[in-house]
Amino acid sequence: MTSDNSQPCLLAAPPPVGRSLTFRVAQGADLRSALKRLQGDFALDWGVIGIGEPVVRALGRTVEGLRVFPSLAGAACTIPATQQGLWCFLRGQDRGVLFDLTERIRTLLDGALVLDDALDTFVYNGGRDLTGYVDGTENPRDEAAREAALVPAGHPLMGSSFVAVQRWEHDLTRFRSFTPDRRDAVMGRRADTNDEIDDAPVSAHVKRSAQESYDPPAFMVRRSMPWADAHRQGLEFIVYIESLDRYERVLRRMVGLDDGIVDALFTFSRPLTGGYYWCPPVHEKRLNLSSLGL
Repeated sequence: MTSDNSQPCLLAAPPPVGRSLTFRVAQGADLRSALKRLQGDFALDWGVIGIGEPVVRALGRTVEGLRVFPSLAGAACTIPATQQGLWCFLRGQDRGVLFDLTERIRTLLDGALVLDDALDTFVYNGGRDLTGYVDGTENPRDEAAREAALVPAGHPLMGSSFVAVQRWEHDLTRFRSFTPDRRDAVMGRRADTNDEIDDAPVSAHVKRSAQESYDPPAFMVRRSMPWADAHRQGLEFIVYIESLDRYERVLRRMVGLDDGIVDALFTFSRPLTGGYYWCPPVHEKRLNLSSLGL
């Protein structure tokens, strides 16, 4: 059984547009007061808040299961760690609303947490990645999604979640130079039907990341969204999980640390960022930061 005190936007479908924000901790700032203001004024329909290990340590606290994002390397591929103190994913119908919400959050944090990065995201072609392939096909649904993403009832952190956030940059020119069959082999699915290819290469992304192939299974809920600017494009990978252990097992297999086989995703895409965050539960329509002593 899962509890019902999670942040309400956490499992919601991706919005038309989003904004992914990361904040770094300012040395010597009044962090407690800033977080109390955020707790008091952050409206739960704005989006999702995640707290990173740097904030937890600065407060002299611990959150069971939270840690910093790992830096990993495999054969001709790397996964960087760019851990920050706080992450926020804002939801909206247009970018103007998200800009205003960003400014409100910056005001609440008042320099104790400094905005380090802001990335606008969007829904593409009915929920596809910019490669044209459907994203999140294997997402669990309904109660299975809650079990995959939320700390269960009876646990001191019940209703909270953990989130892994990675920004991937795609080389779409290179990907489009592949034949259609090679593209399908990279992904492990047919672009036209979204059917999984049974005899796909062992390096296919579907084979490397199949949630049910881990022991225990690594079920998680993806809420990723594409991004693009004038020169670059890719996917803001966002995945909510009951335990970070699940995602870390997938990362290690993707870079080939289990068996030496590197995920074919790396033939055209690379991660630029990586952070782990704890998404606190809610109480009486406010973020519940009692685990942080607030």
